[in-house]
Amino acid sequence: MVLLRRELIYIWYYFDIQLRQIFWYWVAGMAIGSLISVFAKDKIHHLFGSMSGKKWGILGVIPASALGILSPLCMYGTIPIAASFAKKGMREDWLGAFMMSSILLNPQLMVYSASLGTAAMMVRLVSCTLCGIGAGVLIAVFFQKKPFFDFQGFEQRQNRDTDPDILLRFLKNLGRNIRATGGWFLLGVLLSALFQRYVPSDSFAELFGSANEGFGVLMAATIGVPLYACGGGTIPLLQAWLMDGMSMGSAAAFMITGPATKITNLGALKICLGIRHFIFYLAFVMLFSFLTGLFVNLIL
Repeated sequence: MVLLRRELIYIWYYFDIQLRQIFWYWVAGMAIGSLISVFAKDKIHHLFGSMSGKKWGILGVIPASALGILSPLCMYGTIPIAASFAKKGMREDWLGAFMMSSILLNPQLMVYSASLGTAAMMVRLVSCTLCGIGAGVLIAVFFQKKPFFDFQGFEQRQNRDTDPDILLRFLKNLGRNIRATGGWFLLGVLLSALFQRYVPSDSFAELFGSANEGFGVLMAATIGVPLYACGGGTIPLLQAWLMDGMSMGSAAAFMITGPATKITNLGALKICLGIRHFIFYLAFVMLFSFLTGLFVNLIL
């Protein structure tokens, strides 16, 4: 009993430290995410929709990827939006870039990522933008003459931010945000505390550090598949891992494969892609994350 109490005190110690370090990033991320959802979401999607008909060619994947990152919607909100744009004749490579970057990153997650340091935040922003651009380019090159997406059955969701009182509209969105992310965030802090208490930092640095670049990046890309459940929940883990010696390249690989292979995202993507294109998507994500991790380790 004394031993159990001692261990609980240790775990609480690490939990408290981690929570103090990251809590206000989580609060700021939720507030900014809700502000964008309530007041800027429609403008962002209107900007993307206004691209339809413009003769930008393959270069349109660049603004499409950037607008995907600015969009605050989750994947189940992004696909119906993309379906509505597809009906209006939007190019599929632009849709691919928008959807890919939207899966990987949003303004709320960017604020969370600031707790990892400026370098990690910029690596995440640049790599996710390039991943969206790369997805769009591949669709343009290899799927010019046949459709890549099948959006049948996806209808645009009803807007829930309709309260006539602006303050109440924001507070309701913020409440939904807290309910959606709060549990995962606290779970991530708890897992981080357990990790710091029971996993030797030397062995972790040996596995995921810069001294074991290729294998470490590959392992980080692989564990992102089953471990990622919520962006806010993985930030405390990444913070602890980076402190214990994880290379920035391994972290970059995890930050790509994690959201890209999140189980709820995969379910929706499999429906609109079909099995062959879905396999193509998974192969692209794994290869891109691995090469990104190696490149980040090389330059940093």
